[in-house]
Amino acid sequence: MPRPARVSPERILAAAAVEFAAHGYAGAGVDRIARRARVNKAMLYYHFRSKQGLYRALLRDTFGRAADRLRASAATGTTPAEQLDLVIVGIAAFIQQHRHFAAIMLREIAERGAHLDAETLAALAALPRIVAAIIQRGVDEKAFRPVHPLAAYFSMLAPMVMYLAGAPIRERLSAEHFGGGPMLDHDAFVRYIQDSTRRALDLHARPTR
Repeated sequence: MPRPARVSPERILAAAAVEFAAHGYAGAGVDRIARRARVNKAMLYYHFRSKQGLYRALLRDTFGRAADRLRASAATGTTPAEQLDLVIVGIAAFIQQHRHFAAIMLREIAERGAHLDAETLAALAALPRIVAAIIQRGVDEKAFRPVHPLAAYFSMLAPMVMYLAGAPIRERLSAEHFGGGPMLDHDAFVRYIQDSTRRALDLHARPTR
């Protein structure tokens, strides 16, 4: 009897990303994920044990890939300012290439992180740590003014998540001429975030009281 074909966990994760992004954790169906991945449910459960296990594995995989992208981006910059510019480009590219990331993150925020266990939170925490290390280097070298690293991180991340998650709405607004002007393209938006971040970290900026 021929042995069954081996199924890569990555194929199941890719199918799960589409399903969880579209329906959220509660609405996602294991049957639909299995059909999309072209596996039976027994094989899915063999790899991930449960729907919860699959969801958390997807998040940990996504956060791990994002952290790798940020580290690689930062490694090519010579100054803290250049590193942050490259990290912003890297974050935006990652979110654009992994369309499920923004949708799942927005759902988790709305549900107060109800499905994040300690291991998944640890994977998520790698992202602000990378940014914090760059900012601290800039502060130490007197290139940046002292700021709270999380404030800087979320000031960068939040608008990128909202902008990229909102692409379908922006396209509809543009098609109906409700946008109040020309569409903002991806590169122009990234440059805006880079400029805003540099201004926020400007050593000579007057802090808000």
